[in-house]
Amino acid sequence: MADELGHRGTRHAVVIGGSLAGLLAARVLSEHAERVTVVERDRFPEGPDARPGVPQSRHTHVLVEGGQHALDELLPGFMKELGELGAPLVGMPEDMVQWQNGRWIRRMPATSTISSGPRSQLEWLVRRRVLADPRIEAVEGAETVGLIGDSSRVRGVLLRDRGAGASKETRSLEADLVVDASGRGTGAADWLAAIGAEPPHEETIDTGLAYSTRVYRGPRDSTSDTSDARAYYILPNPGQVYGGGVLPLGGGRYVVTLSGLRGDEPPTDEAAFEEYALRLPHPLIGEWLAKAEPESAVFGFRKTANIRRRYDLPGRRPAGFLATGDALCAFNPIYGQGMAVAAMNAVALRRALSRPKRTATTRAVQKALIDSSKQAWEISTGADKTMPGATGNATGVRALDKPVGWYMSRLQQRYAGDPVVGAAFRSVLSLTSPMTSLFAPAVARAVLFAPAPETPAEPPMRREA
Repeated sequence: MADELGHRGTRHAVVIGGSLAGLLAARVLSEHAERVTVVERDRFPEGPDARPGVPQSRHTHVLVEGGQHALDELLPGFMKELGELGAPLVGMPEDMVQWQNGRWIRRMPATSTISSGPRSQLEWLVRRRVLADPRIEAVEGAETVGLIGDSSRVRGVLLRDRGAGASKETRSLEADLVVDASGRGTGAADWLAAIGAEPPHEETIDTGLAYSTRVYRGPRDSTSDTSDARAYYILPNPGQVYGGGVLPLGGGRYVVTLSGLRGDEPPTDEAAFEEYALRLPHPLIGEWLAKAEPESAVFGFRKTANIRRRYDLPGRRPAGFLATGDALCAFNPIYGQGMAVAAMNAVALRRALSRPKRTATTRAVQKALIDSSKQAWEISTGADKTMPGATGNATGVRALDKPVGWYMSRLQQRYAGDPVVGAAFRSVLSLTSPMTSLFAPAVARAVLFAPAPETPAEPPMRREA
């Protein structure tokens, strides 16, 4: 085969990893290949339970609107079905009491939503929908340990079974196309080097952010007289590095996450977890915790660096190999982008493979995938490079960073209280509008010439009428 993808010649495609990114990639590839095999190192749980291969699955996850739209495009009716399972939709900013950059955000009518149900529930629904396709097969309990092929073309994967009594010998699984969706810990650099190919250049920014999470049952005493909020969030910034959030999971349960930077990580000890909440710039979350009933242990997570692997750049890399999801571009989870970008990568894959009158080469498709994650990368790294102690080879200041930083500082002073600026800012953060919408005439006038509007002096416990 020539370096072409998505045509009748693609008889068999292999996807490494049964993650959200892997399952959605398999969904798209089933439209072009005769069969698709998803190789998963763990065993899938029977129901909507946490999967061992997703170490952060017990922590806070949100699906922003860009991801909601992408999932509905890939799996029609998905968000309706997810809602019927009980996954809450939180209207922004109406349903959340939120503090950022020293300001409480006005609880104006919502212009966007986030879905805050358990990740395991969302992934289970995706898995059920995708694996119902007879063209898609799952091979569970098998670890990918290498690639078959050479520096010009990948022709399959090498697998080794996992689990008690499993053979240590490897076996081959041939394929016309291999997609790496194995997550931020992918071994693709070693796999490619082993067949004489060149691994991609990696860009990294690491703030050292760490977080700990616990599930609670909401306060038994009714708070409806004092608050109608569904969620609470305090975001860190360079001058205030602690963060905390309370988000609904459904059924009266909430997920609470506290975050800090390296050297001052939130504890996993149960009593110390609630004490750590007192470090936040307002006691709001600590007071909520004091009235709530814990339902789980405290789980910690520390691997939060932003990592982008530049497969789109020139290099000695083989045809027939793509990367998607966190294996391509992994983000600091505090920004809630990972699930949305995984879905948006799959939409980009579908569009790149379906372009009429244009050959879908490996490099062209890989460029489309990384382009679909570019805005999320700019948001995450743009904020993280300003955090104290940030490390990595992508922390350098570019010529445009200073004027853009000045504009963004003024925008952030206004979005908490200005409905026009706020709506534009949220549409960018939700990945439904491009960054250029922040410079639209009405937004730019408010940012450049209008005074910063007043915002609540205390937490706005009730939404605006």
